[in-house]
Amino acid sequence: MSFNITLAPSGHVFAVDTDEAILPAAIRQGVGLPYGCRDGACGSCKSRLLQGQVVHGAHQSKALSVAEEEAGFILTCCARPQSDCVVEARSVPGAGEFPVLKLPSRVLSISRPTADVAVIRLQLPANQSLQYRAGQYVEFILRDGARRSYSMANAPGNLGDPPAIELHVRHMPGGKFTDHVFGAMKEKDILRMEGPYGSFFLREESTRPIVLLASGTGFAPIKALIEHMRLKGISDRPAVLYWGGRRPADLYMHAWCEQAAAELPWLRYVPVVSDALPEDGWTGRTGFVHHAVMQDFPDLSGHQVYACGAPIVVESAQRDFVARCRLPADAFFADSFTSEADKLDAATT
Repeated sequence: MSFNITLAPSGHVFAVDTDEAILPAAIRQGVGLPYGCRDGACGSCKSRLLQGQVVHGAHQSKALSVAEEEAGFILTCCARPQSDCVVEARSVPGAGEFPVLKLPSRVLSISRPTADVAVIRLQLPANQSLQYRAGQYVEFILRDGARRSYSMANAPGNLGDPPAIELHVRHMPGGKFTDHVFGAMKEKDILRMEGPYGSFFLREESTRPIVLLASGTGFAPIKALIEHMRLKGISDRPAVLYWGGRRPADLYMHAWCEQAAAELPWLRYVPVVSDALPEDGWTGRTGFVHHAVMQDFPDLSGHQVYACGAPIVVESAQRDFVARCRLPADAFFADSFTSEADKLDAATT
């Protein structure tokens, strides 16, 4: 048994199996919907139910509050239809363009630019081609079936030889995957992964100037976007990269950003540190990274913003940019890096 989902205003119709949520069915059938975590944590897939009935699985109240649910909003990642439904959701061309694959990868190299960040290069299998858009992510399938998500930090046109994806992993003490990365992982290890996932990528049909906002390892997909723009010769959209960290060392590819800004006339780089100490010798911008954007761009009405990093940074930026800087709500694109601990702390049913 299955139910039909009709998307408004596009009119696209697709089927959802019994006990299947709307979003995984859409991904399986190549239907482009907005989403991020797929775990009911980020709220990126929030849509309005116009007709029909759904039942929600576990999700965070900050992603969908009781009041929002009563007002007719749903999270497509965990909403299971109980009837045919009409869902108001913006279409995301390209989100379902490439097939989701399960494939092995081999650790080519592990480097640690700082004590708590690892940069991993994973060789892709020669007989399978991972196609993705800059900004998307893969999920690693652990031995117990648990999954962990990480964004590719290199553009698909910059895989190198042999082809490899680059990941930026911050150590979360006690974390099932990151403890392994910072402990037993070694070169030539094999990891199982699945992807690509995510609707975070450059909307190339737009001509608006761009604000790129990153906190911590949220820099990874932003780096991929910059590489993509360089490779595609997208030089008519001025972009400003704001990268925030608590201490200067948190900007673990600061030199890469400076070099990119020096080489690309359309790119400007603004590093921001919130908790610099005297011994850091920091002379750059200080405070919250999204406040630096607001100081420089009090009017964002003509821009697009691409934001990645800690949920508090992404949520604060979205709220303040829309409310105080006139950013159109549909011009804010984000990938919120919600940890497993965050999900457990705030899970609701």
